[in-house]
Amino acid sequence: FGVGETVSKNSLFHILQVNDLYFFMFKRREKHMIKKFENKIWLSSPTMHGDELKYVTEAYETNWMSTVGKNINEVERLISEKVGCKHAVALSAGTAALHLAMKLAGIKQGDYVFCSDMTFAATVNPVTYEGGIPVFIDTEYDTWNMDPIALEKAFEIYPEVKVVVLVHLYGTPGKIDEIKAICYKHGAIIIEDAAESLGATYKGKETGTFGNYNVISFNGNKIITTGGGGAVTARCADEVEHLKYLSTQAKDDPQFYIHNEIGYNYRMTNLQAALGVAQMEELQQFIETKHRNYILYKERFREVSFGTLLPFREGTCSNQWFYSLQLREDRLQGKDMRDIIGALQERGIQTRAIWGLIHEQKPYRQNIAYKIEKAPCY
Repeated sequence: FGVGETVSKNSLFHILQVNDLYFFMFKRREKHMIKKFENKIWLSSPTMHGDELKYVTEAYETNWMSTVGKNINEVERLISEKVGCKHAVALSAGTAALHLAMKLAGIKQGDYVFCSDMTFAATVNPVTYEGGIPVFIDTEYDTWNMDPIALEKAFEIYPEVKVVVLVHLYGTPGKIDEIKAICYKHGAIIIEDAAESLGATYKGKETGTFGNYNVISFNGNKIITTGGGGAVTARCADEVEHLKYLSTQAKDDPQFYIHNEIGYNYRMTNLQAALGVAQMEELQQFIETKHRNYILYKERFREVSFGTLLPFREGTCSNQWFYSLQLREDRLQGKDMRDIIGALQERGIQTRAIWGLIHEQKPYRQNIAYKIEKAPCY
């Protein structure tokens, strides 16, 4: 669903995600200014310089390696404390966290669920695990997140929808107040996909607290990592306990293997959580470093005219997980995004295009994506 102005082909932007480690710019007469790096600069690689090895070694030496242990309890406490939500459950992946959030939300076979169109596929796939049908909502220009105007239009046509999956793209909070008001008006709950935005704030409040169920990712490329992992935060203690139960194979009587529900092997291990504890201790430092780098990028790109960095709205504070650059086709002298990605790759610098629109992906081409107008502009 989308509303808004039509953008001509000549004014389309391409976008690159830019890594933290190197500031570059292109000038007409200095196309060879970037020399190849001996060691490749990755887009978003893990940063380990705290107590990660200490905590992992302790877990190894005490033989607490599986899905129980003090590190799991501690990482859950740190997550809850950081985001300001009463309860957190540490799981094996952000996708696992999204799946269990869908179950708690009560999605059933054939239910329509409103989802962002510009996002990673993992946001949407768990809807289908429960038999739901994603309906794709357009992007707005300010943050590239879900467009509240398009969302309202979608509710007018499908008033029966009771779940909205809200994403904060690349660590930048969406228009939360507007979307919450629309969902409240129509009696829908929010699953907040904060997988990319741990540490980001909206009007002084941490993301990961605005939905009925909120999801965080600790994948290897996120702002902090447990190698692979995720978490759900929620306010209701009973629901959180049920989520833990489902994540450990729904064992009603572990000694005699009694199961009254279908469960999943989704719990985070104590070994993963050891990394998580150390990374949580470093999170604020990582965010501060990213903010400094963003300021430096802005200074460098003021000197060129082929593109601009994604700005950030007043009242929000991104965690700067990725910096995104809009490229102006009319300023690239016949080049395009792929040319620039390739040139940087040759010099050992990794960049990538943004997520492909989900309604254009093969599994979802038959889904409803009415009047998607703004998202294709990116």
